[in-house]
Amino acid sequence: MPPFPAGTIPVVGIDRITYFGDLVAEQPDEPRARYGLAVALRHAERWDEAVDQYRAYLALASDEGAAWGHLAECLTATGNADAAADAYLSGIDAALANGHTGLADDFQQALEALA
Repeated sequence: MPPFPAGTIPVVGIDRITYFGDLVAEQPDEPRARYGLAVALRHAERWDEAVDQYRAYLALASDEGAAWGHLAECLTATGNADAAADAYLSGIDAALANGHTGLADDFQQALEALA
């Protein structure tokens, strides 16, 4: 197995929901653990749980926009278009504040598609 950069943990071949869930249980204020769990839950299409984890992550960390878009996707999947629109708007603000105009444009298109 190739060496991994310092500070990274290989998570190949394991149950990511269990792995990150255990990390969140041990360190609930660690944003990277929350984000990892949110991503794993989104990939498993466990939308409501993913929403909770993205919200927890966003309460702990300053995100450049991507997590807001993932949150919006999960909210859309649950049928909560109004909350998804709010998440896209927050994502647009975060993306623009960090110079990610392409991401902001993508979120604007997704927002318009909700209507």
